[in-house]
Amino acid sequence: MAFTALGSEGSEQIDWQVHLTRVVHRRMRYRRACACAGQRTVTAPPAPNPIPKGHFTAAFCARLLYLKFVLGLPVHRIVKMLAAEGLAVPEGTLAGVLKALAGLLVPVESAIRARNAAATHVHADETTWRVYQQVEGKTGHKWWLWVFIAEDTIVFRMDPTRSMSVLDTQFGITAADREAGALPDGRRLVLSTDFYVAYQSLARLDGVEALWCWAHVRRYFIRAGDAHTYLVPWRDAWVARIADLYVAHTAIAAAGLGSPEHATALTAFEAALTVIDTVRQHQVSGPALHPAAAKVLATLDREWDGLTRHRDYPDLDLDNNVSERALRTPVVGRKNYYGSHAEWSAHLAARVWTITATAERHGLEPLTYLTDYLNACAQAGGKPPQGHTLDPFLPRPSTPTTASPDEDPPPIHPSG
Repeated sequence: MAFTALGSEGSEQIDWQVHLTRVVHRRMRYRRACACAGQRTVTAPPAPNPIPKGHFTAAFCARLLYLKFVLGLPVHRIVKMLAAEGLAVPEGTLAGVLKALAGLLVPVESAIRARNAAATHVHADETTWRVYQQVEGKTGHKWWLWVFIAEDTIVFRMDPTRSMSVLDTQFGITAADREAGALPDGRRLVLSTDFYVAYQSLARLDGVEALWCWAHVRRYFIRAGDAHTYLVPWRDAWVARIADLYVAHTAIAAAGLGSPEHATALTAFEAALTVIDTVRQHQVSGPALHPAAAKVLATLDREWDGLTRHRDYPDLDLDNNVSERALRTPVVGRKNYYGSHAEWSAHLAARVWTITATAERHGLEPLTYLTDYLNACAQAGGKPPQGHTLDPFLPRPSTPTTASPDEDPPPIHPSG
């Protein structure tokens, strides 16, 4: 049977290939051709490398940081990945690379921390972490990973404690400020958190407005109903009231400022708060409550001022879920490799998360950002870039205008 060509028909496939390349640099050497005094031979300089005399390129080092901290892969799995592609490398070698990279990231982390500390609205939360190195003055291996989220920066801090000293360090609060009972320099801070005692201590300072988390209150009602079948109708009624509050808050955010829809949403929000207030007071003063219900209502009563303060900030979240979501990446790492073997590794983890989370907040790909930055370190001779070469990687305002205490700081534009 004979066929005549009718042209072609296209199709497409997507392949996934990983290539590990060994790059060999041959540097020219020269001998002086005259009899003059001085050095007899010279050699071309070595190829730029973020780790002087190291074997791994900036792209390799960036991918190592990305796999370990952003994707949450333990080092032994990364070793297996490399072995599958033909590169046998010990775990200790990769650990040494990570330790050598830690200092290179400090300037970017410091700039992000400084900008975050000056923000006028911050979400904060904390979760446990494990550091298996024995640290002097520290009993046990439980540490705490804190997160602070501002409009344009995200900061992670690793600390041995869950105390208010971490908050004081983050926001530059001194012992004298604590004694005076106010934030320094007349500063103002709106704080979105749960009810943990360290945040309550910070909220007692003049200049701090605490917005407590409605999602936490909702969870208390749900847990009481889940634990006691008798309380299920009571729980469902409370969940519905809090849902009305969220619906009204969502409508506020969707409506244009000053529009009739905005005014209607504000009225609905106030009405939902009034219903919650009326019912809680009626139930507390009514017949004897189930102990679990009484405990939840006592919490609602105790934190009422911080919960209702949301009416003064209708454009801000009713809950602290944004900071809980930010902790998901570290929690994946905690599940996969349990924590950090050494203190330096714990601080490196917080440093990388600070940089990559802030990059993602600005729509930047973390792997590309890290690669560009480490390439700049390589060009600087294995040191952090300085001056104008560092500027593109630092958080900075888009204009030289300084924000007043009543205004949010101008946005940053990190770039790689």
